[in-house]
Amino acid sequence: MRTRPHALAGNFLILLGLLLPFLLSGCFSPVTLTRAVVAYDDAITDSHSKQLLINIARAQHHQPIHFTGVSNIAATFDFSFTAGATPALAGMASTQILPFFSGSVAENPTISIAPIEGEDFTKRLLTPFHEAKMILLLRQGIDIDLLLRLMAKELRLSHSDGAIAYRNNPSDKTGYEMFRRVVLHLSAIQDHNSLYIEPLYVERTWTIPADSVTAEGFKALEQEYQVAYHARDKTFTLRKQVEGGALITNYDPNSLSREERARLQKENEQRLPHDVTFDIRPGHYGGDWPLTGDFRLRSFNAMLNFVGLSITEDPEYHVDKDPRTPDVSENPIKTMDLIVSATITPSIRPGHRPAGTAKRSSFCRNCSR
Repeated sequence: MRTRPHALAGNFLILLGLLLPFLLSGCFSPVTLTRAVVAYDDAITDSHSKQLLINIARAQHHQPIHFTGVSNIAATFDFSFTAGATPALAGMASTQILPFFSGSVAENPTISIAPIEGEDFTKRLLTPFHEAKMILLLRQGIDIDLLLRLMAKELRLSHSDGAIAYRNNPSDKTGYEMFRRVVLHLSAIQDHNSLYIEPLYVERTWTIPADSVTAEGFKALEQEYQVAYHARDKTFTLRKQVEGGALITNYDPNSLSREERARLQKENEQRLPHDVTFDIRPGHYGGDWPLTGDFRLRSFNAMLNFVGLSITEDPEYHVDKDPRTPDVSENPIKTMDLIVSATITPSIRPGHRPAGTAKRSSFCRNCSR
């Protein structure tokens, strides 16, 4: 018995109609999941950016700062496919079988949105940043002048008879202009790739009685310390290089003597954890203006208020560099340039800068050049 060609074609279509839903489900699932994850991520990022701008506007008008966060997203996807076969409505209706199939994807997201509040969040909002966070940003190549102008509230310059504080506030003309000149000086050294942002490594020693150490304990000590035995008083001296506080310099801190590093570390330990210490010495690039002191960092709440008030109430202004400072590549008037408009402005294209705005509106050195 011979099988008719149109019968074979009909059977093939039926088989294809039955298999296609399974093939489509395998293709649609990962594609849909990928798009959903990216879409949720974009939405949350956009929400954070808009909340930041809203809080800057609140700070401009002396209103309290408030944040709302997405604590959880649980999205379920229901993939539904149907398939079947039906006689053709025209032509060889008695012999031709046509498959039909359909599919749908249903998404059911559950998003938990809650205000960010509580004692822990309040402490994070009002506590000044730790110096380690700023040092981490500087090591990534961020411009030190813009970063300090945003994060530091005060400059303290050391002198032989004590320290003098200069506030990073445009309303304080003397303090603000000195602050700007010092950060410009550091920026010029950074532009020359001569700025060091390194931790101080100092040698610490401990003395312990020899009879307090067992054989197993002695092996463990040798793995962590340099051990020296003193037969006269029957003691062990332990030595180890430890990492101290970070220091911003125009020279390599490792070139200093052991005693000098220990002295600097001792002075560093007496400062607050939100102070960033710098030491610019003669004989190195930028040494025509020797500087020693520290920057006192702001809290996140203080940063928002600084940016908000700089829009109209307390605007920043141009400050020339000190005559002893080498040439600087850029000296923008504003730390962060914000456009306030009653209407939505079009997005700024990459590389395009509206007239009258600061050349650098971000902290990316390579992006602004």
